[in-house]
Amino acid sequence: MNTVPHAKRIPYILNHCRTIAMVGLSPKPHRASFDVANYLQSGGYRIIPVNPNVAMAQGQVLGEKAYATLLEAAQHEKIDLVNCFRNSDDILPIVDEAIAIGAKAFWMPLGVTNAAAAAKAEAAGLLVVQDHCIKIDHRVLLSSGLVQRPDPQAPATIP
Repeated sequence: MNTVPHAKRIPYILNHCRTIAMVGLSPKPHRASFDVANYLQSGGYRIIPVNPNVAMAQGQVLGEKAYATLLEAAQHEKIDLVNCFRNSDDILPIVDEAIAIGAKAFWMPLGVTNAAAAAKAEAAGLLVVQDHCIKIDHRVLLSSGLVQRPDPQAPATIP
């Protein structure tokens, strides 16, 4: 079970999770997932695209190798946070994969919630955020000084 109080969860995740697997990341610049990934990458986070269509066709989004599944990505990358751009009904199997790879946190964007998946992830020790935009939260917390830009040289410190 995680020990970070719910009220401090978002700044904690943004300060301690440096590598973010973006499940459902689109290579199309007009899509929300691309905009969010581009923002986070320019802010110092490492983005790992997870999209089977991109992995087969283009191979990259924002200069990063795309993987077909979260499990495949975790064979090559250490993933701290899973940010899932999928429908609410599609979340549970991705939570199972996030647990299996040892992710520390799971994020569902605006409009995406799944109580059963969130409960399962939290029971496994993951920090969970539902129905929040990571880009908006990051921007607000960065401007207020509650979040710092990640130092790519520093090791992740999330337990």
